Parts: sequence; structure tokens; C-alpha cells
Amino acid sequence: MTIQSVCLFCGSNKGSRAAYEQAAVELGRTLAQRDIALVYGGGNVGLMGAAADAALAAGGRVIGVIPGFLREKELAHQGLSELHVTQTMHERKALMEDLSGGFVALPGGFGTYDELFEMLTWGQLSVHSKPIGLLNVDGFFDPLLAMIRHGVAEGFVAEGNLQLFVVAATIDELLAKMNAYRPAPVNKWLSHDRI
Repeated sequence: MTIQSVCLFCGSNKGSRAAYEQAAVELGRTLAQRDIALVYGGGNVGLMGAAADAALAAGGRVIGVIPGFLREKELAHQGLSELHVTQTMHERKALMEDLSGGFVALPGGFGTYDELFEMLTWGQLSVHSKPIGLLNVDGFFDPLLAMIRHGVAEGFVAEGNLQLFVVAATIDELLAKMNAYRPAPVNKWLSHDRI
């Protein structure tokens, strides 16, 4: 599988470490250099803006998807290859999924977690079978990964669903894992034995 478009979930802030912004810039540039379109939330701020600017500066194609109420607050990036404006956040996520061949999460807050877990849930339910990657910059996702493993240990997450996503500390490794990704179907995501 060769991914032709990647949907990026990341912070609308830059975070407290320079490494987060550096990773966003490097990811945007790398996607452009590999002729992979960047699909993202359409903003001009934080890590999302940094990734979009880097991809555009490297000649890449950048597709933004933003709800109208955020566009009205003048957060929309004005220099994108394409900008889609949706009515709701739900429509935004659905369109981002539709436009993308895979998903990458960088550090971020509630919005990033929401988008990441919605795509994980859709993967669990076979709504899509696209690769999901976590770029674990400076170990940012370590506590989240520990929480997911805790969910497995406590019987709320099927162990097979750990294969719904890949994790790497570098962009090259992450993209290689995503290109090698093959969905492993989990027969049951709900066990009646535990009810």
C-alpha cells in the first residue's frame, strides 16, 4: 500500500517543547517531498499551521477542512491548495476521513484526541481500514499508550485492536509502518461473555 494522502490530527497550539513544532514542520515538508497530500483541519495556528506552511513551502498539496464557525473566527489558512468549509465538526471529520488514505496524530489536546479516537473507533467497527499512526515526539503519547494498555488489561479493549494503529518516534519509521499496514480484522469487538 502506498499512501497518497495523509490526514493530520494535531494541536492548534504549539505546545511547550520546540520539538513538537519541529516535528510538525518536518512532517509537512516530508509529505510534500514524497508527493503525499496533507489533509488537515484548515487552521493557520499551532502545529496544524506549522505543518501546512511547511508542506506548502516545499511545493506540496494541502487540503484544509474547517467548520464555518471556525472560519468566521479568522482561523482558516488562506493559502491552501483547497479549503472545504463544513457545517459541523461531525461533517468535518467525515470529510477528512473520506479525503485521506491514512491518519497521523502529532501532539495535541482534546480535539486531537477526539479525532484520533474517532478514527480508531471507526477502524474497530470496520467503517474504514486505513492506517493510523502516532508520531510519538519526545514520548508525548507514552501516557496515552499506557492508558490504552490498561484498557486491554481491564477487559475494555480487545488486545487485537492494538493493531489498529502504529507508533514511531521518527517520521520515516512511521510512514514506513503505515505503508506496510494491513488491517487485522477482529472478529468480535463486543464480548457477550462479559455482560
